[in-house]
This record gives sequence, C-alpha cells and structure tokens, in this order.
Amino acid sequence: MKIKINTTKKFELINITSEINDLIDIDEGIVNIFTKHSTSAIVVNENESGLIKDFERLLKDLILEDNGYNHDKIDNNAASHLRSFLLSASETIPIKNSKLDLGTWQSVFFVELDGPRNNRTIEITTISK
Repeated sequence: MKIKINTTKKFELINITSEINDLIDIDEGIVNIFTKHSTSAIVVNENESGLIKDFERLLKDLILEDNGYNHDKIDNNAASHLRSFLLSASETIPIKNSKLDLGTWQSVFFVELDGPRNNRTIEITTISK
C-alpha cells in the first residue's frame, strides 16, 4: 500500500494519520510506515502548531543552511540530508480494532525536509497478529 504526497514548502509536516487508518486492512497487528526519500522522515508526535514551529526551528538551529557542507557541491541540499539523519525514515505502530493504536495526542507525520516536491512515496506495510 502506498500514500503519495505533494509538498509545497522547503520544510513541512503533513499529518498522515487518517490516510494510514484508511489503508489498514487488518484487525490487529502492526503497521510500518516508510518514506522512500533520503530528505524526508516519518515521526510520531503531537499535532500542535507551536510545537511544529519549534521542531522546525530546532532542526534549523542544529543544522545550518549553507555551512560549507561537502554534499552541497553535488546538489546543494546537504542540510536536508543531515537533518534526515537525526530523524527516521520509518515508524512501526500497533494496530487495534483496524486503527493505529496511538496515544491520545499522537499523530503520524510525513516530514518534508527538501521541498517542494511531487510524488513523495510512503510505503505502508501491515502484519497481522
């Protein structure tokens, strides 16, 4: 199963929780959510606008743009790649009653680190209990 995403900003968090729930075809088990791009990530956290802004600021403060990175000589997006090293390309989450078994405030996000991009692909794999 796949989710395709078009992004509109250099940095963007897109809540994909409902799209994943719509694809779940088992009652109980686990789901793995995997982004097939080295300048993106999958994270689980709270969907609160201030926190999302703080997350973007943290990544930008930790890894500066145009900092003389070697990879910038190839395609000028080293900061995006380096930020993705700090995150994860996938998350594995329990499924109960055919839905993600998330905590009260948790959502699943696709993190765009090098947008805007078209046809970002997220693979969804379920394993039944």
